[in-house]
Amino acid sequence: MQFLLDPEQARLLRSPGSEEELWVREDEDGLEIGLYYSPALRTRLEARSLRDTGWLAPGLDAYCRLAEGVSHFLYLARSVALGRRLTLLELEVQAEVDKFASLVLHRWPWLEPASSQELHARLFRDVSYRSGLSLEERGRYVEANRIAALFTARLLAHVMARRLDRLLEALRYAYRLGAEAKLQHLARAG
Repeated sequence: MQFLLDPEQARLLRSPGSEEELWVREDEDGLEIGLYYSPALRTRLEARSLRDTGWLAPGLDAYCRLAEGVSHFLYLARSVALGRRLTLLELEVQAEVDKFASLVLHRWPWLEPASSQELHARLFRDVSYRSGLSLEERGRYVEANRIAALFTARLLAHVMARRLDRLLEALRYAYRLGAEAKLQHLARAG
């Protein structure tokens, strides 16, 4: 995987500021994208399984960091391929939705209604933000969490009713929307 940067490559390019980062460099030759995960994060991921009964325990944070990085990478690559511009807020909102969706879909065969509601609370209500964020960054993360919480709360009805086809349809529709239309659709309550 040439897009996945190991710690040595990361140090040669610049010093990472967090455990997971998407690096983007644009010049006249095109766009270069790299995804970095710290050795500590990789170790935490290797030590956990989403099949563990305590999947909402300490391993959830490591999984969410992984999912966020992959979401950022894929959404940016898709937007570039479509020639679309995107905002950092749009990128963050999609990552929040992708974290919820990937966890629900991975656990689908065993997912109980109570655990899906607990997952939603853990991802969107019981949150904390990394220290050292600028006011702008923190505001963007808070708003992304708010918008994704509204959309995924609507998705919970499909999860609770075990309607996988409706869940996937809603996810696909929202993913394909761009820019302002996406944010408005996702933020619509109820």
